[in-house]
Amino acid sequence: MVRARILLADDHEAILETVTRLLAADFDVVGAVENGELAVGAVAALDPDVVVLDISMPVMNGIEAASRLKKSGSRARLIFLTVQTQPDFVSAAFSAGGRGYVLKPRLGTDLVPAIREVLDGRIFASPSLA
Repeated sequence: MVRARILLADDHEAILETVTRLLAADFDVVGAVENGELAVGAVAALDPDVVVLDISMPVMNGIEAASRLKKSGSRARLIFLTVQTQPDFVSAAFSAGGRGYVLKPRLGTDLVPAIREVLDGRIFASPSLA
């Protein structure tokens, strides 16, 4: 079975390392970048199946990066991994093309299921958002 290819975008190196370790058993992490602008370029170069994006990043935030990827016709499915719980952020993330929304405090329990759900064509949001 072919493993899904994941690109990570977060401005905190510790989060990138933690997520890479968490996903390594089930997925191929093909890249890790620290801002949305680099994420847009990496999607074009690496053609990942899923992009896991933080919302708050320098240079270009995750919502703007998602909007650009959506407009470019990227096939990558987008999941936001963030601390932002406000409804405006959740709405903006899904409007920008997000298919998943995972809260960082729930990273260990929610991210792998979110990736699986999104790859299966469904939408995922951390249950604690409800």
